[in-house]
Amino acid sequence: MTKKILLLTAMALLFAPMAMAEGNTNDAATSDSTSTPKGVWTTSSTPALKIGEFIYHNWSATGNSQIDITGTFFGNYKYTHPKFVWDNIADLAYGFAWQDLDNSAEDSVGGRFETRRKSNDKIDLTSALSWKAYKDWGASFTANFKSQFGKGYTYEGIGYNAIATEVSSFMAPGYLTTALSFELKKTDWSVSLSFLTGKTTFVCDDSLILKGYNYGVIQNDKDDPKAPFDIADPSTHKNMKHVYFALGSYLKVQYLKKDLLPNLDLYARLEVFYDYNKSLFGNNMGWNSIDTASSWATARTKYTGVEVTEMGADGLQRMQEMNWFQRRMFETDLDMELKLDYRFSEHIAANFALNLKYDTDFSGMGWGGHWQLYQMAGIQVFFNWKTPKN
Repeated sequence: MTKKILLLTAMALLFAPMAMAEGNTNDAATSDSTSTPKGVWTTSSTPALKIGEFIYHNWSATGNSQIDITGTFFGNYKYTHPKFVWDNIADLAYGFAWQDLDNSAEDSVGGRFETRRKSNDKIDLTSALSWKAYKDWGASFTANFKSQFGKGYTYEGIGYNAIATEVSSFMAPGYLTTALSFELKKTDWSVSLSFLTGKTTFVCDDSLILKGYNYGVIQNDKDDPKAPFDIADPSTHKNMKHVYFALGSYLKVQYLKKDLLPNLDLYARLEVFYDYNKSLFGNNMGWNSIDTASSWATARTKYTGVEVTEMGADGLQRMQEMNWFQRRMFETDLDMELKLDYRFSEHIAANFALNLKYDTDFSGMGWGGHWQLYQMAGIQVFFNWKTPKN
């Protein structure tokens, strides 16, 4: 039920500005020219289909046949009023890649293109209401929702017989960030700084929490000792927590330049979040408690509710040698994105995307595996509907 409510809320955030923009555009066309000036909607909707394929047969240099299909949608719906601006952005993507690892006939084990892997999965919805205070300075209230459409897996082994382990799904994790910010806005870029930001993390999948993928949702808080959670004790599973609310500081920098060079568009984004309350392993353990590798493992186990192995001596030494600034940086979440689009024609473009994240609540490659990287380049067919028309 919780998933359905959150999904409906997210869809409302996406489609309400679109519907209002359409209605206001029609009203503007029929209104009397002597009426009181009102705000103006400018909208842009860009669905795109990206397709890539490689076919090999009896090729001396060898290679694996592959087909990659990804659908994306980028929408910008802005309402500009003399007193405020309401800006809404929807950035969605979902795609798969199929590989024929042995370039075999369809009657082989697994058939042709026997492996399918998700190549892209993104839900990113933003709504921002801003007021101009003095020159380029102002204030804004921003709400942002991030999650994914489908399940995510890690794989052990190669090809058709690889063992898949689920590590994520829709709303596991999901992030809702709200911020009241100071804002500096120029023509091509803007900077928002907030010392009062709420970030809510959702993990609405019990099976992932039982595997240790809690994505920062603290399971055992020393302030609530009456509701312990232990993966080895099914009677405590009713105490499993699915939501964590963080209060912290938030910095967002955006740069959007149309026609940086002829037909070349650039978009760059940087987001930084620091949680005031959650230090290292929630409030279960402070930095001064890191005296042995076993204490690290004990705190990590208590924090996630899942038994984990001890950190190595080298990793422990690095943690102990961190100064105040390094420790704060270790606890800070970072999200960077870069996009380049080159338009060959009205409906065909080449694109490049890079997304780099740092999140101490996710350790996909061990204790230091907090970095996440996604990079994509390809050709896409796209369409664009704008109001008002150029």
